[in-house]
Amino acid sequence: MKVLVAHNRYRDAMPSGENTIVAQEMAQLSEAGVEVVPFLRSSDEIPAMSPGRKALLPISPIYAPQRDLADALRTHRPDVVHLHNPYPLISPWIVRTAHRHGVPVVQTVHNYRQVCAPGLFFRDGRICTDCRGRAFPVPAIVHGCYRGSRAQSAIMATALTVHRPTWRSVDRFIALTTTIQEHLQGYGVPPAHIVVKPNAVPDPGPPAPPGDGFLYLARLSPEKGLGLLLDAWRRHPDGALGPLRIAGDGELRPAVEAVAAERADVEYLGVLDRDGVRAALRRSAVVMVVSTWHDVLPTVTIEALAAGRPVLGTALGGIPYLVGDAGWVVRADAGELSAALPRARDGAAALSAAARARYESMFHPQVVTGRLLDVYDDLLGK
Repeated sequence: MKVLVAHNRYRDAMPSGENTIVAQEMAQLSEAGVEVVPFLRSSDEIPAMSPGRKALLPISPIYAPQRDLADALRTHRPDVVHLHNPYPLISPWIVRTAHRHGVPVVQTVHNYRQVCAPGLFFRDGRICTDCRGRAFPVPAIVHGCYRGSRAQSAIMATALTVHRPTWRSVDRFIALTTTIQEHLQGYGVPPAHIVVKPNAVPDPGPPAPPGDGFLYLARLSPEKGLGLLLDAWRRHPDGALGPLRIAGDGELRPAVEAVAAERADVEYLGVLDRDGVRAALRRSAVVMVVSTWHDVLPTVTIEALAAGRPVLGTALGGIPYLVGDAGWVVRADAGELSAALPRARDGAAALSAAARARYESMFHPQVVTGRLLDVYDDLLGK
């Protein structure tokens, strides 16, 4: 089987879990015997573009020339085109180009971009679904939701409207969680065209014995729930819950450093590499995933399960689907989260085995790659 994988990489200056997941999935497909044809673009290409090409970029979400893709389709003759992120250099037009060459299209849906200009359902510090169900997403323009620009938001809003038939013509959608499945069905995609298949993370090996305390590993930004966590944590005396370790970087870093300076039970670990992440997971007993938006698939949840660490999360987005019976899920409310912290501390060791078992049965690369191959085979009638 030959699969052309199309993805517009996000800028390296803004680390993206989606970039990592796409690279891992390509490697896993190759290991499974699939011939992978990369069709990759990067937003890092933009600064080096000619003035003429840069002038055309604003309309690329609506239309971008597909000559390179057409050449790749003729040269490699793939069985399937598997699309991830098309913006801004690939364009949804890739779907029409592939179909014109008789190649079916699978798309993994990593966000809510079919409806929401920035793809997050999050604006001004709160969940926002103002554009859902509208023929034309006017609120996105009014609020300048795409990159803080009303002009760019108008272009993206137009692209969402123009390409509604394009997206609905995709042969199979891969929904990372049941929340994305429901989102696509609400968009008008027939249930038979949607398959729920999460991402995988590499197997770190047998889990170490549980450590102590809690680990928060995410971007230090409002939508990731850092403020919610700190509010809940402060409701307990210093040291009552064991340590809280916080890793990552972002706009709220000063707030984390301030709390770490005032409380002995809060430690800021800074930005961690892969070895640092594994070490932090080994030291901890519970991983916190407390997003305040409909987080699609926070990879740290799967990393926690792989390490045999149960998760305390919020009941938003794909988090409940990921956590399942390997942790606790509460509303994104400081009072509820505060009350759940002692329960998680006391019950962590008992759920360690369940966390690892959930990873092995649902998120291990062999399991997830097998499900992806089933999607291809079903689409091709094999």
